[in-house]
Amino acid sequence: MKQSLVTLTIGQSPRSDILPLLQDHLPAEQVAHAGLLDGLTLAEVEQFYAPDAGEKVLVSRMTSGEQVRLSGPKVEQGLQRKINALEEQGYETILLLCTGEFGTLKTQKALLLEPDRIIPPLVSAIVQDHKIGIVVPVKEQIAEQASKWRNLNSAPCFAVASPYLAQQNDLIEAGLSLQEQGADVVVLDCIGYHQKHRDFLQKMLGIPVLLSNVLVAKLAAELIL
Repeated sequence: MKQSLVTLTIGQSPRSDILPLLQDHLPAEQVAHAGLLDGLTLAEVEQFYAPDAGEKVLVSRMTSGEQVRLSGPKVEQGLQRKINALEEQGYETILLLCTGEFGTLKTQKALLLEPDRIIPPLVSAIVQDHKIGIVVPVKEQIAEQASKWRNLNSAPCFAVASPYLAQQNDLIEAGLSLQEQGADVVVLDCIGYHQKHRDFLQKMLGIPVLLSNVLVAKLAAELIL
């Protein structure tokens, strides 16, 4: 059976941490996986993709489970090269496994699904006038989120808890912070967040908690013939 869809993570593939969740919606035999950092050592990742002072910061995961901090501009350049290669291999749909905001990524013919273009308008339509609380992996990303969520009816509030490093106390602290800021709905805005993070916060707060990776996986599933 032809694999027409490929997931592309900014870390290393396969994303064993979220693969079971994705496979709840995407048929495993029809989906391939690729990663920007595939084949690189941790030292090489730091050499080629470490963020310089003042650069946008992205966060992802090595197959060993280690969290890595990456330069947004360097990642965007690397992703375009990877996208070009995947398109040449014949993939018709490329699902980007990163919720970071990119402005220049493009394809020749393949359909490129970018979560940063999908999730904010979808969430806005769902929550309408409710106050959204957004959880991000690192504090540097809070300032960068303003433009991404600019079309919400009311300004969102933020908290920090890494999907790769956070302990239960970090999730509790993030949840309490969002509760104090008046959040009615929570969005876990990184592909690395898992169902266990969603379930924990939803039970703790008693309000809806949305997983970004589930939203885009469900959409991608509709495009597989």
